[in-house]
Amino acid sequence: MGSGMPMLHAIGSSLFSVAAFGFTTAASYAWSGLIDWPVAAVFIAGGAAGGMLGIRFSTKLARSRQGLTRIFSAVVILVAIYVAIRAIGAW
Repeated sequence: MGSGMPMLHAIGSSLFSVAAFGFTTAASYAWSGLIDWPVAAVFIAGGAAGGMLGIRFSTKLARSRQGLTRIFSAVVILVAIYVAIRAIGAW
């Protein structure tokens, strides 16, 4: 990677950041009473199911470091494009 950081550290740092921001945002909405709990339960269940599938998928990807690097890089690029499009108001 461009930073010289090992791929597993980059992924771990990214996941930690997403979790930290997600938790603080969710807590803020919950304390404000702005959460539709039945909808939130569906999202939580979907996240748990996705996590289970992700564990299975990651064990297969772990065999190919190049595959993991390519997928992570593609996700980062796609998110950057999405953020840029949203920032210029084109979406």
